[in-house]
This record gives sequence, structure tokens and C-alpha cells, in this order.
Amino acid sequence: MTADETAVRETGQDFIRDIVQDDLQSGRHTGVVTRFPPEPNGYLHIGHAKSICLNFGIAKEFGGRCHLRFDDTNPTKEEQEYIDAIQRDVQWLGFDWGKHLYHASDYFETLYGWAEHLIKAGKAYVDDQSQEEMRASRGTLTEPGRNSPFRERSVEENLDLLRRMRAGEFPNGARVLRAKIDMSSGNINLRDPVLYRILHATHPRTGTQWKIYPSYDYAHGQSDAIEHITHSICTLEFEDHRPLYDWFIENLPVPSRPHQYEFARLNMTHTVLSKRVLNGLVTGGHVAGWDDPRMPTIAGLRRRGVPPEAIRDFIKRIGVAKANSVVDAAMFDFSVREALNKTALRRMAVLRPLKVVIENYPEGQVEELDAANHPEDAGAGSRKIKFGREIYVERDDFMENPPKKFYRLSPGKEVRLRYAYFITCREVIKNATGEVVELRCTYDPATRGGNAPDGRKVQATIHWVSAAHAVESEVRLYNPLFANPSPDAGNFAAELSPTSLEVIGDARLEPALAESNASDGVQFERLGYFCRDADSKPGRPVFNRTVGLRDTWAKVSAGGKG
Repeated sequence: MTADETAVRETGQDFIRDIVQDDLQSGRHTGVVTRFPPEPNGYLHIGHAKSICLNFGIAKEFGGRCHLRFDDTNPTKEEQEYIDAIQRDVQWLGFDWGKHLYHASDYFETLYGWAEHLIKAGKAYVDDQSQEEMRASRGTLTEPGRNSPFRERSVEENLDLLRRMRAGEFPNGARVLRAKIDMSSGNINLRDPVLYRILHATHPRTGTQWKIYPSYDYAHGQSDAIEHITHSICTLEFEDHRPLYDWFIENLPVPSRPHQYEFARLNMTHTVLSKRVLNGLVTGGHVAGWDDPRMPTIAGLRRRGVPPEAIRDFIKRIGVAKANSVVDAAMFDFSVREALNKTALRRMAVLRPLKVVIENYPEGQVEELDAANHPEDAGAGSRKIKFGREIYVERDDFMENPPKKFYRLSPGKEVRLRYAYFITCREVIKNATGEVVELRCTYDPATRGGNAPDGRKVQATIHWVSAAHAVESEVRLYNPLFANPSPDAGNFAAELSPTSLEVIGDARLEPALAESNASDGVQFERLGYFCRDADSKPGRPVFNRTVGLRDTWAKVSAGGKG
């Protein structure tokens, strides 16, 4: 990590904020107006969160405003579901656009008028070539393109054809409107780009009013200009589009002159952020929807139990740079743990229950023990947990023939039960196949609360739940969707990890976990952070693992035991 990168992570300052500050100090701008312009053709993902935090964050820091503007220029892929989800996700992340909610479709009439302006200026023409013909004449990075045979149509003919296109006289793909720039340009984006294409489709907002729709490159910059955006912040793949962005601004009667700035998009290990891939995961049935907790969508992260402050912290930690790089997913998990450790109440749950009978504990007796809700926050108070003769412990907390450094339960070994007593394993009960099904133990009544009056120590403290009072639950353990740190997006189905989800159907929880319907994160002591899922039913809650208490995935993916 360079000194500059360290400074970014510590102060939150970056090159874009430096530009904004210089623009204000120099008087180039008297205020700051940014925008977040999603396409409503899918759900937002963690990469979008970086742009959201940057655009809304800069506006807030410099006393400006940030617009939410839907780039709704392709009605064949846009749905109201996506529009609603995007607004919900932005608000959940902690940002508010106030009254500044806009759509590219708000400006369709203005954009169309400016298209006629370009034709009248001799800078746009209607092209009858097919897509294949245009692609073939576009040229390559090393070869210039060829002029269309329709490039020199008269102004009158072009206006007539464009107006007939708008009226719906021609089928899809019959004609397009192109800007007349330079087919020999070294920047392929300037080789007479398409401004309008014919599309007979129902738009979510304008219905069937329009038969032609503007391209992203044409609509985007002009929408910025109409809204008086001062800093149009895009990801790095739009850097080559900036000359075209500027060409439109220079050749149209726009009310303002915004400038585009590019930053590196977010890339994370074990993660694919391609909309095509995410849509393929959903439509192909590889996941249970856009909000599947394995998905990197904001909706998926929310359902997994990731708090919004963790996402904001992660974005601040990785900073804003000009060069693309890949962030280790463990860094994101660190921010999630940091956030949840401060707020998550502690509870006890046993995921893989092994029954323990405490033989010298009175039959029928039940006592209540005090348990802290949060060991680092006295204000969180405490709760009562019930204890009896029969309890459940984690199956992984027992070994019949343990290695030397195994300090948990084994024959003759004494351990501490969290908040309760010292117990010692005396007998192992197995079924006909040799599987351990029950432990017979004894307890020391003098160690109530987990301390021995004679000062003796034990090397392990394990969690437990009362068998008589435990609530049965389904627990879903999530791991990365892709085992490969650098998954191949072109063959994503083959890259899917078979261990991305493990469903445990007979976990046992302390009653407090079933009493609340809140989806707030909780810590299952010694196991990790979890949240209640919407699939929960009365009497049978469902919990999702948000993140473990430490990074165990690296061991799992390397073939070790997590």
C-alpha cells in the first residue's frame, strides 16, 4: 500500500474530492451537483454502492445535492420492479435524493429536438444500413472505418426520415440516426455513433408514445447538462466515451457544460459484478432470486444481514483510485464484523446438536442463569437463560479420541459451560452404527456462573442450550458463490462453488432468538453473526449466517477445515 493510498483510507480524501475542492476554490463552480444514474434493468450490486457512496457522499460533504436519475432508454429490459428496488436500496444505504428524482425519459422531447438540431447543422444523418453492415464498416483499432453510403443525405431527407421513424412508419432495425463525426478517428466511439434506434416497445413511463429511443451516450451527457450537473462521475470503462460526451456538449444548445470524471470500478475476489452474469444466475435458477444472500446485490447483502454502515465503511476503506485493482473479499468481511461487533446482541445456538445428560443434576429441576447481552456494552443489559439436566452442545465440541491440543469435551475432560457450570464427560453413548448420539456427564454445583471456588482452571468454555427449552430452527450457512478467487465470467455456471450454501435443518436456539421477528444482526456465540430470514415461520425461525467470527473461508477453499 502506497503512502497516498494509506492517506485515502485514513482521511477519506481522493483525487475526485480534490478536483471538486479545487473547482469550488477557483470559482469554476459555486456549488456541487452530482448524480447517480442507474439503468433500471436489474438490481444494484456492491459495485454500484461504491458509486452511490461517492456521488451522494461528495454532494453531502461539499454542501451540494445528488440526483437519482434513471437511465430508462431501453424499454425492452426495464421493469418497475427494478426501479422500486433501486430506490429502496439507495435509501437503505443511508442516502436521500429529496425532490431530485429524475428519468432520462423526462427529457425525451428535448433530446429529440436536439437531434433535429444536429441534422440541420449537418452533423447527423439517417442510416439505412443493417447492424451487420454498420459493424463491418466501423473498422478496428488499427483500421479506420468506412463512410456509410447514406452519410451525405440532404438535411431535408434526413429530417423527413427521422420524423417518420418517430411516427412509427418503419420496423425495428430498419434505420438509425447517427452523428456525423469522423469514421477515421482513432477513438472508435467517435466513428459516427448511433443516436436513435427504432424500437416498438412499451415504456414503463411513456407507454407507446415513442417509437424511437436515444442511445445511452446521447442521452446521458445531455441529461447531465439539463440538470446542471457539475461533476459527472463515471467508472473507468467510460473514459474512452468522454470525447463523445464532450462532442455532444459542444455541438448542442445545452443549458450547462458538465465535465465527466472517471474512477476505478470495484472488483472483488470470489465475486462477479457483471449484470449479464447476475441476470444469468437468476434466470438460470442457480440462485433463489436477486436477493439470494450469496448474490453481491444490495438486496442479497441486506438479506444476508450485512448492515448498511458496514458497506459504507468498506467503501471508505478501499478508497477511490484511477487504476483498476482487485479487493480481497476478506476486507469486506472485516468491515461487516467491525459493524456487527458493536451492535449485535449475543445469543447461544447449537447448529449440530449433540445431547448431553448431566447425571448428577436433579431431574425436573430448572434454574435461570444470567447471561450478558453484549460483553462490551453494559447498557445492553442481560437476559435469563434456562438450564436443566439435559442440554445440547455442538457436535464439533466433542472428540472421543482427541489430539493433544483439543481442549474441549472428551472422556474424562472438564470444560466450562458458558454462564453455567463445569462439567466432565463420563460416558459416551453410541448407536448401532457406532455414531456418538449422547454424552453422559457430571457437573460441579459449586461452579455456578462458570467459576470454581477452589481456583481450578479449565482450558475451554463451550456454548449450549437447554434441551427442554430450545427452539428448533433452520440455519443457512453461506460461503462465496465462486470458489475461484478470479472466476471466469464467460463460463460462470462452471465456476459455481458446490459449498456456497449449507442448510442445517435441526439447529437448536435459545428461546430469545425465537421471540423477536426483528432482522437485526445477532451473534451466535463462538459461531458467527446471523440474522433472521423472511422465510421464518411461527415457531420455526430461519437464520442466515452473515459472516463468521474470523476468516475461515481461506482455509475451506484451500482444502482445510473451516
